[in-house]
Amino acid sequence: MAQHAGYSRWCYNWGLSLWNAAYIDGYKPNSRKLRQVFTNHTKPLYPWMKNLSSKVYQYAFINLSEAFKRFFSCGMLRKQGLGKRPRFKKKGKHDSFTIDNCGKPIELNGWNHKLPFIGIVKTYEPIEATTKKITISRQAGDWYLSCSYEFTPTSTPKTTEVVGVDLGIKTLATLSTGEVFKSIKPYKKAQNRLAKLQRQLSKKVKHSRNWHKAVVKLAKQHRRVANIRKDALDQLTTYVAKNHGTVVIEDLNVSGMLANHKLAKSDSR
Repeated sequence: MAQHAGYSRWCYNWGLSLWNAAYIDGYKPNSRKLRQVFTNHTKPLYPWMKNLSSKVYQYAFINLSEAFKRFFSCGMLRKQGLGKRPRFKKKGKHDSFTIDNCGKPIELNGWNHKLPFIGIVKTYEPIEATTKKITISRQAGDWYLSCSYEFTPTSTPKTTEVVGVDLGIKTLATLSTGEVFKSIKPYKKAQNRLAKLQRQLSKKVKHSRNWHKAVVKLAKQHRRVANIRKDALDQLTTYVAKNHGTVVIEDLNVSGMLANHKLAKSDSR
């Protein structure tokens, strides 16, 4: 999986470099043209690519094309953050790749799953789904499967038709019905642990084996903080959506609040 992630990163950066050069020369590239040039001229020069799935570079070029489409959307939307100009990927940051089964569905049943070209992988939780493609990504040294599938949604009876939600600092949220969701502040609680891991990392020789181990430990702690925050938000949004028909919230300048370092540590959104 690490080899496939590196393959995807290599192809994405190769495509981005060629894309930028083509624009300078007045051409308008797309994912189809990149795939043709790569297949006919570049791939034969690297024999190691034959041992990896060809779907990886196809999706790398598709993702690059979609990134440029978001960037070149109308200026007003781009100012609102629809997409920044695509940048070159770095090893160890957002490592991922996408594969499919040549048009056939991929069946995920139970704990062990047979993935195209990858083989059998075991998940920590059972999965029951049928999907067309799978994205595999690495976070803090662990690998995750991501896929989309169709299901029939079900509605729940609403106890209150309309509810207002007031997002706060001392509390996560207060509903107009009087219910209060306490603020968890996971970052503040993990500050000492994060500081200790940062000190340990600073004492290691950069890019050494112990340095990489310290990087993974620090990344796992950051992931734990993010997961605690995400779990609290998921519980809040699930409760509000299941029990209320219409939700009204205030318009907050969250980016402005995050600029204040005192408020940023308390903000759970």
